[in-house]
Amino acid sequence: MLRISHYLRALAGQCPAPRTSPPGSVRPPVVIWNLLRRCNLTCKHCYATSADSVFRDELDTAAALKVIDDLHDAGVRVLILSGGEPLLREDLFQLSRHARDRGLFLALSTNGTLITADNIERIGAAQFDYVGISIDGLEATHDEFRQLKGSFARSMAAIRLCREQGIRVGLRTTLTRQNHPQLPQLLGLMREYDVQKFYLSHLNYSGRGKRSRTLDAHQQMSREAMALIFEQAWDDIEQGRDSDFVSGNNDADAILLLQWVARRLPRHADALEQMLRAWGGNASGCGIANIDNTGEVHPDTYWWQHSVGNVRRTPFRTLWYERPDPLLLKLREHPRTVGGRCGHCRWLAICNGNTRTRAWVEGDLWGQDPGCHLLDEEIGLQAIANVSLSPAR
Repeated sequence: MLRISHYLRALAGQCPAPRTSPPGSVRPPVVIWNLLRRCNLTCKHCYATSADSVFRDELDTAAALKVIDDLHDAGVRVLILSGGEPLLREDLFQLSRHARDRGLFLALSTNGTLITADNIERIGAAQFDYVGISIDGLEATHDEFRQLKGSFARSMAAIRLCREQGIRVGLRTTLTRQNHPQLPQLLGLMREYDVQKFYLSHLNYSGRGKRSRTLDAHQQMSREAMALIFEQAWDDIEQGRDSDFVSGNNDADAILLLQWVARRLPRHADALEQMLRAWGGNASGCGIANIDNTGEVHPDTYWWQHSVGNVRRTPFRTLWYERPDPLLLKLREHPRTVGGRCGHCRWLAICNGNTRTRAWVEGDLWGQDPGCHLLDEEIGLQAIANVSLSPAR
């Protein structure tokens, strides 16, 4: 995840640079926990391939409470509760209360359609640090993508209810060819509904998202979207607005940010490059971890095809620190040993080879990322005569 607003505020002298650990170092990760797989929607890009049915062998309440204690004891301090749709889990508020009692920063990731006047006070009392609600376009586009007519209206009503309760809200959008032209209006909704956070996710080829690759925004669309967000983030900083823009699932966004700063704020370019090198790019398997609905642990939410162990049988600390899976060890290399354009990229130490799941879908886990939106000349390939782009090992 690229914390765009935080870096720009640091350049403006409004806050310190983001705190980072040395790239590739083993550290307590941000944990995204899919509490259940059931969902009332069947979104086209769902990495969990959720459906409105009960899935077997999910963690019960006692096991889930034990996982929270296990994560705390392993040093985890940031927990994002996701699904499926987490509001379908009857013990959600019992689990969230236990996590808060353990001192965790706690976020709820929801589609928003189940947030109503009947439960908003209970959601407010749960004291989530923020609630992330997914909006994937204006009404017709969102409803078609989420495959439920009326879902847009219900999700926007949820945002309004949350803000009336004083809950910090994050609006989450996965960039596609269909919603790319609507991005300015989506940013307008952020203003209209007093939303504090905007998270732009690039499409990752996992779950149903693997079948929806034709929806992926092409290179120029991604670049235009990021430029718009950089401008909005900087304008908000200059206007003193409390907003937070982040992007995810394409760590090459950091290079676009560096290029934008070099054009718009050239005196800050060197400082930003130092901060981005200290950040180190993709942190799957290092600074990010995922626990699925059955307790399997993955390098991130898009790695459900590979488990590094199960928290039912083995403590998280053991899986993450003491006996890490070989894939975790490879992902923790910095910079990673990758091939193709990624292996020859001058910015590898910043991006770290990007998310690896798109390359995995292409047939080579350590090959080049097909989702990279940088041009050959931007990554230094034009300076290499007759370069071989065969994977480096």
